[in-house]
Amino acid sequence: MTGMFIELTDHLRCTVGHDESFLVLLPGTMDGRRVVTGTLGCPVCGRVVELTDGVADFGSGMPAADATTLTADAVHAFLGLGGPGGYVALAGAATALASELVARQPGVRLVLINPPIGTPDSPEASVLRAGIFPLNSSSMRGVVLGRDLAVDSRWAADGVRAVLPGLRIVAEGGEPPGGVEVLARTDGCWVGRRTS
Repeated sequence: MTGMFIELTDHLRCTVGHDESFLVLLPGTMDGRRVVTGTLGCPVCGRVVELTDGVADFGSGMPAADATTLTADAVHAFLGLGGPGGYVALAGAATALASELVARQPGVRLVLINPPIGTPDSPEASVLRAGIFPLNSSSMRGVVLGRDLAVDSRWAADGVRAVLPGLRIVAEGGEPPGGVEVLARTDGCWVGRRTS
């Protein structure tokens, strides 16, 4: 049995349209330090998010259906992470790279947002479903957006917002939003560093 990392709760935000707010976890079933069932509540608006089978469902999340053209080797190099610790978010089609990235980034946990239907969580990766980026500002060591989400300017802006200043976002398409210094760009991908 697996579930969402309990420590990930500190990095989640309410997706209702108010100022960013932390969420309060009320665990139901635990597997060590992982939450299998429970609820996340917002103290600002009272919204409740259910955790079932280790997956937190914020609502309106569309499972990835596209394939990614990115490779795990490329993403690992683009992110430029040194050492263990923290979280990297993979969203949409990029979630297909999860198992390969785990091997290349030992000690870095993954957050999979809107992976394909049936993608289970694992000891290295927690699964979230959401129609709006559900992570706090400055909470991730890196963000990778698949092409199904990178073309949406809101997901791109929220991806940049979620990365710690000075660290990187990789997007498979779309246009870089404000607050990012573009480090590399090809026809199908851009890599940027958060500047603010």
